[in-house]
Amino acid sequence: MPKYINTLSFPKNFTWGVAAAATQIEGAANADGKGESVWDRFAATPGKVFNGDTPAIACDHYHRFDEDFRLMKKLGAKNYRLSINWCRLYPQGDGSLNPAGVAFYDRLIDRLLAHGITPWVTFYHWDLPQALEDRGGWRARITPDAFAPYATTVVKTLGDRVKRWITLNEIPCFIGLSLKDGIHAPGTKDSDAVVNQAYHHALLAHGHAVRAVREHGGRGATVGLTHNPPSYLPLTETPADIDAARKCFHEGNWHLLDPVFKGHYPAGYLRAAGANRPKVQKGDLALISQPTDFLGLNIYAGSYVQAQRKRWRVLPFTGNFPQADLPWLRHTPQSNYWTPRHVQELYGVKSIYITENGAGYEDTPNADGEILDLHRREYLRNFLLAAQRATAEGVPLKGYFLWSFMDNYEWSEGYRKRFGIVYVDYATQKRTPKLSAHWYSQVMKENRVV
Repeated sequence: MPKYINTLSFPKNFTWGVAAAATQIEGAANADGKGESVWDRFAATPGKVFNGDTPAIACDHYHRFDEDFRLMKKLGAKNYRLSINWCRLYPQGDGSLNPAGVAFYDRLIDRLLAHGITPWVTFYHWDLPQALEDRGGWRARITPDAFAPYATTVVKTLGDRVKRWITLNEIPCFIGLSLKDGIHAPGTKDSDAVVNQAYHHALLAHGHAVRAVREHGGRGATVGLTHNPPSYLPLTETPADIDAARKCFHEGNWHLLDPVFKGHYPAGYLRAAGANRPKVQKGDLALISQPTDFLGLNIYAGSYVQAQRKRWRVLPFTGNFPQADLPWLRHTPQSNYWTPRHVQELYGVKSIYITENGAGYEDTPNADGEILDLHRREYLRNFLLAAQRATAEGVPLKGYFLWSFMDNYEWSEGYRKRFGIVYVDYATQKRTPKLSAHWYSQVMKENRVV
């Protein structure tokens, strides 16, 4: 029998975890003084969300978090990426602090730690207070200005127990999908000039959160941005295609990553934006480019790039290309290798975490109540093989958070697409680990692809 050589192991001290977000799981949309968010308003608008689904109840995590943490511990998850709902702390976005909101997250963090799980806290995962949206939202500088005291409050409240911080989740979604494409809350289709300015304001909020952690986070606190970059993969692993994919990646992400890591907007972006370029005030770029400790990457799918004589070509997908139950979730596992590698080579990032990676399907239990999601297990395993390759080749990938711990409110898709490794029966709120949960539990335990 041949000797098995490649153990598919990850480095010692590699961080394994699961992830979720406040609006998607908490429910209790009107409880204890919480204010209305843009998603509360958007979901209540007919025709905006599949089936008219709203996050009003979701997984009722607000009342069941201890039960969820017990299950998390049972599966062996030692790290949990969660988010704070801005509207629970500041119902109007600024102004008066809501003590009940503070008390809720105090209890939640205490119970999480009691179960031996390390919190990775995201300041903002799309729950903009509707009151701020009514005053311009991310289009207006008032929003990053309001975000600064919010971030400071969060760090002052939780910083004695939380040492891992993420500033913002997926700027391209809460700006691009929301203000340009109109498919996420608040659902507008603004001009390029307005959208580019909103991107800049989001980066200012990132800077304010970094400053809050540096000033109030205490010893050992680390902070970084989580970005969901358009991922570009070389069609072949030849120098020409690799170079083309890296350049394509740069152009697809330079409006966000260059200001953060280089302290300026690149000439190519400013030239392309022309009169629609963002208006930058003195001190903005210094705030945005404060040093961070890591970059989080949310990776789901990528596109293939082929070198051409003068430039490159992004190849279209045919209808029979394998995908999950969402058209954008194409099965391109090498995204978990090339995306961290591009980031390292372009920006010199020394610590990278995959802060989301997963697949959505319309899972259903069988007659015995089991959820045999072999499809998800296969998807995740292939993506983990690519991540393992990255670590083996020296890419500074330090950890992986699976999206998601449990089924949840999937934004404009409502509840029909399930990303969790734990099945949630929304009628009864019963939690049932899927086959993929037991598989991932073994991955975390053995620190390798199994």
